[in-house]
Amino acid sequence: MNKKIKENQVNWGIVGVGDVCEVKSAPAMNLITHSRIEAVMRRNADKAQDYARRHQIEKWYSDADALINDPKVNAIYIATPPDAHLEYTIKAANASKPVYVEKPMARTHAECQEMVAVCQKAGVPLYVAYYRRALPHFLKIKALIESGAIGDVRFVEVRMCKPLVPDIITHQTNHWRVNPEVSGGGYFYDLASHQLDFLDFLFGPIRKASGYSANQGGQYKAEDIVTASFEFTKGVLGTGSWCFASGGVSDKDITTIVGSSGEISYASFGKAEVTLRRDGLDEKVFSFDLPQHIQQPLIQQVVDDLLGNGTCVSTGESGARTNQVMEWMANA
Repeated sequence: MNKKIKENQVNWGIVGVGDVCEVKSAPAMNLITHSRIEAVMRRNADKAQDYARRHQIEKWYSDADALINDPKVNAIYIATPPDAHLEYTIKAANASKPVYVEKPMARTHAECQEMVAVCQKAGVPLYVAYYRRALPHFLKIKALIESGAIGDVRFVEVRMCKPLVPDIITHQTNHWRVNPEVSGGGYFYDLASHQLDFLDFLFGPIRKASGYSANQGGQYKAEDIVTASFEFTKGVLGTGSWCFASGGVSDKDITTIVGSSGEISYASFGKAEVTLRRDGLDEKVFSFDLPQHIQQPLIQQVVDDLLGNGTCVSTGESGARTNQVMEWMANA
């Protein structure tokens, strides 16, 4: 494996230190060996300075160009809403700096393709923050399937029902997640992207998908319900329904993978548990502890990949596929 940066340490520059950078992601960058946060940026200078002070980071900016072109910064983490992902990826690539970008990767598949192309042209890696690919209970699911625990996989069913204000979304005063001009779609784009990306990790690319979408609650511009059918290149079939306008009694987050001799079920959000049911055997529940900084295992992979010590399983190519599938499902 070859190093992808000249230095022996990843010196992060973070564009957009908002909510996701408080606990989920950025603090891990200072805990990983040969990784540190060099500088942070937010357009609001007071908020940028406040974040830097609270997280003991010496350098802060209110201008993204200044951060990206800081000579001590050798990798860029883009933690803004999706509407800015393409712009900042282009700037980082033009500065010859690797990119780790939040999910969904962009608003559209076309934007994702442009991000991949500009990074390939510049010769810099592009990673996407689909961190379920590196979490222990999701890796357990992959191991169970690959060991044949449920036989040959037949189909997968995803069901998510949430009220108009989902309890798994924080800071509802900021509604960019349901503004398609900023996010690309609604809560489907924000949440189902994690689920669909993980299924891509399990079974490979989805080659065909179709669906229906609507806005039934009438509370915002984006769709609030999507139903879909899909097929993986390996022949596994799937169905999904995502409703973000249900009553509380219908609140549900469950994915079931059905095989020839058993099934696996799990929640994509919340408890780190995996339930295994097999013909003629007792049910098993596997429980796991999650890291305090939920993105740390994936960021570790990014650091290892940049320093030539490993590989990262979430790339621009895989992230772009997830956007393509969401478009097939929601914009059919």
